Amino acid sequence: MTTECRICAGPVEEFLDLGRQPLSDAFRRPDDTRPEFFYRLAVGVCGTCSMVQLVEEVPRERMFHEDYPYVSRGSAVMREHFRGVAERFIAIADDPFVVELGCNDGTMLRTVAEAGVRHLGVEPSGGVADLAAADGVRVRKDFFEEATARDIRAADGPADVIYAANTLCHIPYMGSILRGVDALLAPDGVFVFEDPYLGDIVEKTSFDQIYDEHFFLFSARSVDEMARRHGLELVDVERLAVHGGEVRYWLARPGVRPRTAAVDALLAEEAELASRVVLDGFANRVQKIRADLVALLTDLRERGERVVGYGATAKSATVTNLCGIGPDLVEFICDTTPAKQHRLAPGSGIPVRPPADFADPYPPYALLFAWNHAEEIMAKERAFRDAGGKWITYVPEVRVL
Repeated sequence: MTTECRICAGPVEEFLDLGRQPLSDAFRRPDDTRPEFFYRLAVGVCGTCSMVQLVEEVPRERMFHEDYPYVSRGSAVMREHFRGVAERFIAIADDPFVVELGCNDGTMLRTVAEAGVRHLGVEPSGGVADLAAADGVRVRKDFFEEATARDIRAADGPADVIYAANTLCHIPYMGSILRGVDALLAPDGVFVFEDPYLGDIVEKTSFDQIYDEHFFLFSARSVDEMARRHGLELVDVERLAVHGGEVRYWLARPGVRPRTAAVDALLAEEAELASRVVLDGFANRVQKIRADLVALLTDLRERGERVVGYGATAKSATVTNLCGIGPDLVEFICDTTPAKQHRLAPGSGIPVRPPADFADPYPPYALLFAWNHAEEIMAKERAFRDAGGKWITYVPEVRVL
């Protein structure tokens, strides 16, 4: 199937179909009998600009709304990550104005606000925006696009830093976003964003990074092309270990900042990344993981073993629905997010319970959906291992640890 690229209007050729999927963060109450929303989750690559993207868009209002459940502050690793980012931005100029797109609960901007630095978070999901405001972060409840940017500039002046973390990849209407960046950014300002990296997704076969909210899977090459088409220039890249592997991209106006050697090195490394040979190989490995995981869970069920899920992540919806995993294979999923607890996981209907239920009593096996926080989780759950518990992971392959 071929569709039109949302960046350059070139041909997008589908290479992976992950089937009928629900909204990844639509955790339903057990008594909610309304039909669930489903869509076809398939991904393709543009033959012109190499941007990897979903072939079907989910309306943004269905994903980002008052009850959006994800909060950035839930992980100690991410809190430290965002504190470091904020300190860099605070030092980037005298009296800088820092704008964050999709600021969520204000974890990054809280450090900026506490330093007395001018800032603004733009966040369309009202519930998490209220959490940011309660912590002293200045927030505008809105989607960021060109009109929003012009309003902000008229009120506050140009931005020295525009930042987005795990946000830009969510937005199909990239033209309006980048026109907004152009309207708001100071002449010598920087637009910095970090998102899951296509290279890591392919290398690790982390197919669960593909879900409704992740419309784009960025690479340095595709970001370079995207920036050039909108009057910006990719000037730096940083590889990040968070969220299973990300890249932080630094964009500026052409000629304002020199391009670092890191950009050229990553572009060279990506020479074959968007080729059909590489992407088709990735798709084949996904199908093997699917078969292996279903076989393992089915065998454990037939042996009478309990399996509990750990981390009701957005990513887990892709896994459970692709593999047909329900409460018959995974008893429940424990999660620290109160907004998800005592609800049912999207599509699969697996109950979500508080972390205390994980140890009451410990199951013999735990399927680690939050694998990108594996080190932090396994350190916290040493008692599970001490009790004889075993972790099941599926990235980069199905393993019992």
